[in-house]
Amino acid sequence: MSRRLRITAGLALALLSLPGPLQAQESLVVAGYGGSTETAIREKILPKFEKENGVKVTYVGGNSTDTLARLLAQRDNQEYDVALIDDGPMSRAVSLGLCASTPDIDRSKLQPVANIFGDKASGLGIIATGLMYNTKVFKENGWAPPTSWNDLKDPKYKGKIVMPPLNNGYGLLTVVMLARMNGGSEAKIDPGFAAMKDVAPNILAFEPSPAKITELFQTGQAILAVWGSSRVQAFAETGFPVDFAYPKEGAPVVMTAICTVAKKAPSPKAEAFMKMMLSPEVQSILADAGGTAPVNKDAVIQRPGMMPVGDKAAKLVAADWQVINPVRDAWNKRWTREIER
Repeated sequence: MSRRLRITAGLALALLSLPGPLQAQESLVVAGYGGSTETAIREKILPKFEKENGVKVTYVGGNSTDTLARLLAQRDNQEYDVALIDDGPMSRAVSLGLCASTPDIDRSKLQPVANIFGDKASGLGIIATGLMYNTKVFKENGWAPPTSWNDLKDPKYKGKIVMPPLNNGYGLLTVVMLARMNGGSEAKIDPGFAAMKDVAPNILAFEPSPAKITELFQTGQAILAVWGSSRVQAFAETGFPVDFAYPKEGAPVVMTAICTVAKKAPSPKAEAFMKMMLSPEVQSILADAGGTAPVNKDAVIQRPGMMPVGDKAAKLVAADWQVINPVRDAWNKRWTREIER
């Protein structure tokens, strides 16, 4: 063997003897949320995970609807290894076979509501749907804080209420609650639409944009809104006088959720990432960053604020997404015809 060949062979053997991460670092692609959650994951969670697992994580921020659409489009050649999306789209992703089983995840430490997807996914953070109100205006008028979904019908709020439309989760869950309160359900939604016709005259705007909702409160145009506990808490932390009310009939739960993506060659690091996201340490980080109540019972919360924990968690109700998802498009069309004309 020539000297050059001996050197080349020696280099090859030396490279093969290097630790795995130095040979070719494994990659993991995670589709998740944007905003403060993305910032917390990038700055406080990913560096430690990458170091401990010898993996490079590519994080793709976006909204749940777009993530689900990409999962469907890439069904035969998935780019993502892990997906973080809301509970409604997650329920659909599970039913369509887009999420892999993760039987090794210890779900005994998780809140029961986090386990509604079986072993195909898990709740990640909990948000309550309820009523945001301007505490200063209510006090000046001598009004008691809202306590019921029926308060949306009160004529004293005419033209002063803002709520997301039906194609937004908060708007949809409001209609579900109104249906349940009037003898209906997800499978019998007519009473919900009938009740919304009594609410509609009080609505200033059916507004999906968080920035616009806060603007309408800041300008004094709106004083009552349907919104999520995490959004209201973030708004209140700016110093604006708002509080969050848990309606006595129940506050629908909205969950962020996580699953490993079903693919032909799944990465073993995907389940490790999911385990890490459900750990008490990371659950605490996510709670502090995004205002979502942890699903891990051992997580410590520094600033519980308006989060649905303790007694507040007892008022949460879960929607039946298996019933809702197949008829959601039909509901949206009906909403356009009957409510938001």
